[in-house]
Amino acid sequence: MGSFKGHVLPGTLFLLVGVWHIWSSLVRYLSNPKSFRVRIWNPVPGFDGRLKYLELYLVAGGAFIDMCIELLYSTHLKFFVNGVLNPHHMNDFEHGGMLLMFFIFGVVSLLSEKTRFLPLPEEVLCLVAAAAFSAEYLLFYFHSTTHKGLEGHYHLLLVLLIGLCVLSIVTGALLPTSFPVDLSTGIAMTLQGLWFYQTAFTLYGPMMPDGCQLKANQVMCRSSESQIRGELLASFQLFSMVFGVLVAVAAAYGFAASRYGHSDLNSLQDGSD
Repeated sequence: MGSFKGHVLPGTLFLLVGVWHIWSSLVRYLSNPKSFRVRIWNPVPGFDGRLKYLELYLVAGGAFIDMCIELLYSTHLKFFVNGVLNPHHMNDFEHGGMLLMFFIFGVVSLLSEKTRFLPLPEEVLCLVAAAAFSAEYLLFYFHSTTHKGLEGHYHLLLVLLIGLCVLSIVTGALLPTSFPVDLSTGIAMTLQGLWFYQTAFTLYGPMMPDGCQLKANQVMCRSSESQIRGELLASFQLFSMVFGVLVAVAAAYGFAASRYGHSDLNSLQDGSD
C-alpha cells in the first residue's frame, strides 16, 4: 500500500524542485521578458557557480537514493522467486522503475550541461523529463497494488496532477518562449509534492477522516457515507492547495517584480493595453 515516509520523501523532492522552478521562472521573466526561454531546470546563482547544478544533483541523487531503498532495502534483495520476479515486491519494482527514469533525466541533463558528450537543446531535455513523468503517470494508473475506496480517490487525484506535469512540460518543448507554460510546470510539480504530503498525513497520519481507519495495511471506512465524506474532503483539500499555490505565486510575482522588474516589462504591458 505504501507508508508515511514513502510519500513524504518524493513529496519533498517534488516540492523543493517545484517551488524553485516557480521562483526562477518569475525572476527570469521579470528580469528580461523579451529573452525569456522555457527551462526544465534552473541553475542556482551565487557561491562562485559552485551550486549551479544543485537542482540536477538533487534530482539525480534523490532519485538514486530512493531507488536503492525501493530495490535493495524494501525487497531485502529477494528479486526472484521460482525464477520469476518476486510477486510480493512488485510495488517496489514499479517504484524503482519510475525513480530510474528521474535518475536518467538528472544524469542526461548533467551530461548535456557539463560535458560535450551529449549536447542536447532545452526542448529535448523537456521531452526527457516528460518521459520520466509519463513513467510515473503509468505507474500510478496501472499500479499492481489495487487502490480502492478512499485510498484510490487520493491516488486518482495524484494521477491527474502528474498528467498536468506531463502536459505542461511537453507544451513547454513546443512553445519554448511561453512564460505561462513554464510557470505552470513549476505549479504542477509543487502541487504534486504537496499532494504527496497530504496523502501521507491523511492515509498514514493524524488527518484520517472520521469513520475511516488504517487497518491491515488498508484504509477501511465504516460505511459508504464515511467514504464519500472522505472523498469530498480530499477534493476540497486539493482545491485549497490549488487556491493557496496560486495566491502564493501571485504574491511572489509582485515581490519579484519590485526587485527584478525590467523596463521592457512595462513596455510589453503598455503594448498589450
